[in-house]
Amino acid sequence: MQLDKGDIERSLKKKGFLTHDTHHKYLIYISADGSRTRVRTKLSHGALPKSISDELINTMAKQCRLTKNEFIDLVKCPLDQEKYEAILRDQNIL
Repeated sequence: MQLDKGDIERSLKKKGFLTHDTHHKYLIYISADGSRTRVRTKLSHGALPKSISDELINTMAKQCRLTKNEFIDLVKCPLDQEKYEAILRDQNIL
């Protein structure tokens, strides 16, 4: 499976992630109450490749404290911010 890099960024921003650009593009999760969390993932600045490989999806999922399938659901929208925060609370991250 592959996911479009632009789709990942747009979806994560809708779910509470903010971008922080350095030599990489970091997406940092800000909880619904406005608190900055330690949850972050990164995307490459480069235009190519436009798709994220299965291996990188696994890495991003781990960085977001999710399984691969949960991360795909977060990107494709069945997993909303409220449910994502419930997962993070179960892991004592929030």
